[in-house]
Amino acid sequence: MTTPTPTLRELRWTDIPTLVAAEQELFGPHAWTAGTWWQELAARPIREYFVIDDGEQLLGYGGVNHGGEVADIMTVAVLAAAQGAGHGRRLLDELEGRARARGAAFVMLEVRADNAPARTLYERNDYQVLSTRPRYYQPGNIDALVMRKEVGNERE
Repeated sequence: MTTPTPTLRELRWTDIPTLVAAEQELFGPHAWTAGTWWQELAARPIREYFVIDDGEQLLGYGGVNHGGEVADIMTVAVLAAAQGAGHGRRLLDELEGRARARGAAFVMLEVRADNAPARTLYERNDYQVLSTRPRYYQPGNIDALVMRKEVGNERE
């Protein structure tokens, strides 16, 4: 039996219950709620969200906020069982490409300083730390790293 090839597609409102469960698994007390996801979907077309699934289950998701010359990655997440298979990189590439196509020259994001897998992904993809927000994540007093990447601009 073959495993289905994971598909990257736009997030649908019917994905929200699955996203809420994934957020709880991945982020615990910092998880986005169903209300937050509804607000994010309502912010279209300024915000775009994508999921990767294998036809049976959600593997990961990500979103970008288009803000002109600087776009912001709102979230990139890959479920624990699907990590290490390149899904985070695939999502990041999609978000960066969407930002570039909409006129962004830079993409920014924020990551917990203690999230080694995410930091590794971003650093391998040429993101540079611009600043640190000390004790930003509570509880726990975890620093937030603000990172940026130059992505060019298809409108140049």
